[in-house]
Amino acid sequence: MALFDMRLQEVHNKLNSKELSVQELVDASYRRIAETEPSIKAFLTLNEDGARAQAEELDKQLQDGAERGLLFGLPAGIKDNIVTEGLLTTCASQFLSNYNPIYNATAVRKLNAAQSVTIGKLNMDEFAMGGSNENSSFYPTRNPWNTEHVPGGSSGGSAASVAAGQVYFSLGSDTGGSIRQPAAYCGIVGLKPTYGLVSRFGLVAFASSLDQIGPLTKNVEDSAYVLQAIAGYDNMDSTSANVDIPDYTSALTGDVKGLRIGVPKEYLGQGIDPRVKESVMAALQVYESLGATWEEVSLPHTDYAIATYYLLASSEASSNLARFDGVRYGVRAENPDNLIDLYRKSRSQGFGPEVKRRIMLGTYALSSGYYDAYYLKAQKVRTLIKQDFDQAFQQYDVLIGPTAPTPAFRIGEQVGDPLTMYLNDICTIPVSLAGVPAISVPCGFADGLPIGLQIIGKAFDERTVLRAAHAFEQHTDYHKQRPQL
Repeated sequence: MALFDMRLQEVHNKLNSKELSVQELVDASYRRIAETEPSIKAFLTLNEDGARAQAEELDKQLQDGAERGLLFGLPAGIKDNIVTEGLLTTCASQFLSNYNPIYNATAVRKLNAAQSVTIGKLNMDEFAMGGSNENSSFYPTRNPWNTEHVPGGSSGGSAASVAAGQVYFSLGSDTGGSIRQPAAYCGIVGLKPTYGLVSRFGLVAFASSLDQIGPLTKNVEDSAYVLQAIAGYDNMDSTSANVDIPDYTSALTGDVKGLRIGVPKEYLGQGIDPRVKESVMAALQVYESLGATWEEVSLPHTDYAIATYYLLASSEASSNLARFDGVRYGVRAENPDNLIDLYRKSRSQGFGPEVKRRIMLGTYALSSGYYDAYYLKAQKVRTLIKQDFDQAFQQYDVLIGPTAPTPAFRIGEQVGDPLTMYLNDICTIPVSLAGVPAISVPCGFADGLPIGLQIIGKAFDERTVLRAAHAFEQHTDYHKQRPQL
């Protein structure tokens, strides 16, 4: 773990001074995977031949003495709903168990341009639908801090791989909290950028108005470096925002004097574990000691966020997943009687229970006679939720609360109760509906399991979010703790 405990900048310096080779980094990554994967199961597909060949080529480039980019040679994992040319992209679904893409997602293409090394594809809840990684159709990923507990989801494999020291960083996707919640459960840093900041081209769609790619890292500084590499306008994505990309790392000054913090009372009320609330209040005291100020604020429509999200996300999922018909790509059912039978059998065999549940819910909400009562009403409530954030940000620079209401729960504890599972996203879903950025950083432990602090910012103000997260990190040591596997 010694290599993978270093900050990204430290590894970069060792590569440029030739104290370290890319091949050594890649070897260390696969060695760690071999040691820990039997108990963690973070990966679905490994790219061992490709990664070693790339490492050999990158080491040759190091010989010319030129300065390399900060992500040069770093082992990375990619969530398995982000397409990778020539490397299986299954979305952890039997439907796509044989899907080998012929192109790269824009975020992957940007990492390739930065010359990071793709180690493999990471496990997830099927089609990103779930909050525990138990909905993977292959096998569940386990939490490195306690393998009897879930790593969170849907980016559970992405979080577990970083926490277990298998890769330096990973990419995940966040629809309703799927980067932040697993980051909290696994004791690492997870950043959901502003909707539109990172291209969705090549991200297999779950809910198109919510999905966003972001980094999972061991510390805030590394998160800023990865975001710098993947952010930016992309004309291949109609929702990509054409905004200037600032230097995120220059915001990491450690200075939060005068920072105005709002603490949503709805995020610390009923259902929040007392130990989580205690950790959040202790974090606020840290900010006070650094010269920031905080006060309670209300986001009054938070109570409606879960219902709004699951109506909208499921409706979009119903529409997006209609393309999986057994005709063009993915698994096709054998011996259908006719075309309709092909659709029925392929979808029945290919999709898992949670995906089917959300397709049925979304199809119902979009159906004639129910559209106005459910989908249209949910869109109106989403606007009210966004207005809550707009009003809060007129007074405050950031909002702070817990990432998840509890530490990671046990595997199997909630999988049979979808409504309880959905409520685990109560603190993250409103942020996704509003489209604003948020980061989760570790802020404590309960029974040996990490607790996450969520820092929420204004749209496209990732600099302030990162500055606030980095300052907290510099005055605590939670991010330095490592699971004993």
